[in-house]
Amino acid sequence: MTSSTRRPPPGNRGDLFDPGCPTRRLLDRIGTKWTSMAIKVLAEASPEEVRFAELQRRMAGVSQKMLSVTLQGLARDGLVSRRVEASVPPRVHYGLTPLGLTLEEPLARLREWAEEHMAEVDRANQRSQEHTADG
Repeated sequence: MTSSTRRPPPGNRGDLFDPGCPTRRLLDRIGTKWTSMAIKVLAEASPEEVRFAELQRRMAGVSQKMLSVTLQGLARDGLVSRRVEASVPPRVHYGLTPLGLTLEEPLARLREWAEEHMAEVDRANQRSQEHTADG
């Protein structure tokens, strides 16, 4: 078993309160809206690559700095590949790695859950705010 496929010790598996928990560590890495958006855009383009400027255009509201930080983290974690085309200015292309592609399905399920349930969450939040204001 290689280090990349080694399972965590049983004591921290599934324990979100343990900093070593795989789920907690993953959420720390991918738990932002920008990460989810970047994965979605790159998955839709796969197997083609997407240039940085196109990613920024498709991810309304993301700053150049935040997109750069997001992509660097995804590349560092092996989820995204980065290719620089030698030109002036350099053209930078991104694509999902095979590992990154495996993340699209769980993120799609999360988006489906949000589409199905966020109206309920919003209503509960509104009731809570009204209750607090009355209180």
